[in-house]
Amino acid sequence: MAALPVYRWRLAPDGYATYRQLRARGLRPGGQGVAAQLERPRRHRGPLVAYLYLIEQAKPVRPMTPARWAALAKANAARRTCPECRRDAGYVIPPSLGMCTTCAFPDSSVHVALAKEG
Repeated sequence: MAALPVYRWRLAPDGYATYRQLRARGLRPGGQGVAAQLERPRRHRGPLVAYLYLIEQAKPVRPMTPARWAALAKANAARRTCPECRRDAGYVIPPSLGMCTTCAFPDSSVHVALAKEG
């Protein structure tokens, strides 16, 4: 197995891009392997590593179909639905709580004050 070329931060030659840079251009790696890597040195820890892909082998991003949009909307709705009260919380349920804040903190004075105002 051949070793990957390693470049220092901001010194990669033209023709390479990170995943995010490809995405900004409307491209994706398209099945190609990592072509090189960037390393950014840090003082007291190991270097930060970014993987590079060849731009000429990248393919266009697949367009969103109506079915993909529907699946994404359904997944986002599931992230907003409280498993305790089954209501749409209007925000993504924090994984640390596992439920909406109303169910997690039923005796909270904040929710009592908001209920009195509304």
